[in-house]
Amino acid sequence: MRGIFSLAHASTILLGFWAVCWVAAGIRVGIGMMKIPRLRNIQPPYDLAVPRISIVFAARDESEKLPAAVSSMLALDYPDYEVIAVNDRSNDGTEKILDEFARRDSRLRVTHISELPPGWLGKPHALNEAARVATGDWLLFTDADVYFAPDALRRSMALAKQKRWDHLTLLADMDMRGFWEKTAIGFFTLCLIIGYRIWRVSDPRSRAWMGVGAFQLVRRAAYEASGTHQRLAMEVIDDVRLGKIIKHSGFASGVATADGLVKVRWQDGFGNVVRGVTKNLFAGFGFHVWQAAGAVALILLLNVAPFAGIFLTHGLARIFLIVIALVPVIMQGELMHEAHASRLYGLTHPLGALIFIYMLVRSMVVTLWRGGVVWRGTFYPLDELRRGKV
Repeated sequence: MRGIFSLAHASTILLGFWAVCWVAAGIRVGIGMMKIPRLRNIQPPYDLAVPRISIVFAARDESEKLPAAVSSMLALDYPDYEVIAVNDRSNDGTEKILDEFARRDSRLRVTHISELPPGWLGKPHALNEAARVATGDWLLFTDADVYFAPDALRRSMALAKQKRWDHLTLLADMDMRGFWEKTAIGFFTLCLIIGYRIWRVSDPRSRAWMGVGAFQLVRRAAYEASGTHQRLAMEVIDDVRLGKIIKHSGFASGVATADGLVKVRWQDGFGNVVRGVTKNLFAGFGFHVWQAAGAVALILLLNVAPFAGIFLTHGLARIFLIVIALVPVIMQGELMHEAHASRLYGLTHPLGALIFIYMLVRSMVVTLWRGGVVWRGTFYPLDELRRGKV
């Protein structure tokens, strides 16, 4: 009896320690996120003496979302910019749409790619080709489905100059629809924020880095000195890794929230969310089974087990588990509120964790079963992807 009591007592003490650490971590994340600049708070002067910016994006079979995205790019109030679009081997109406926009507006230049050279993934190659012909002192890497408010670029450039950043990543607003989309994307986003410690990206003493495909504004000199997309030629998550090579090359990097000025409809429906991360999630763990398995175990321990434990314990242990469970619920609830959804979606946290585990395991199994990744209609062998990761 004494042994059982001692074990239960030790377990309760351990849960109490976990609760204290978890609360402290939640407070740290909350304070850190409050320090991240919001784009709407930036009031730039209408100054004609601004650096030239080249907006760069690659499009493959994007005919549905492309017209709205390009229209918003060409409606920006920034005084000196160009748009470089690369049609990357599209099979739909993308080529025709881009050529028609270019015919009507000389600020848009279009490059058509019909073949992919060896040693390259499609998107990094397309972006590299666009950057080569761009004339801007700054480059804005974005995607073909991103919508910009007219003053988004002017405010972003003002923020980068104000903070003296060489690289600015904006956390774009996600257009999430329906219960399952919000549950899956909400948990996924929280993982990115905590896992990449994005509130520390702007700290030059920190190794933290971040990049997202929707919006990365980078000084051309910093981009070239970091190795350009040639360093990312076989990198599946090239957008995230672009932030890494720039920060780790010694340049100043920062993150801000788009605050509704940059929006993206990432995937249409929950099924497409699951399929859309098939190439990404296992790649995020370097295509290492042990890293992915470790992530699954950690997610179960931190994000699922406390909720189950509430119903299996009593007394002080149950109170500690409730505290442990509440911290991520509150964080995800606040995140969803920022995304213009109900805070009650914080309660879906353990369900989102299970969905994430399913997506990660599915990504790993499909990648290993295929022996590689299928992206933009092209198959890339796993051995080449492992050698090319940054």
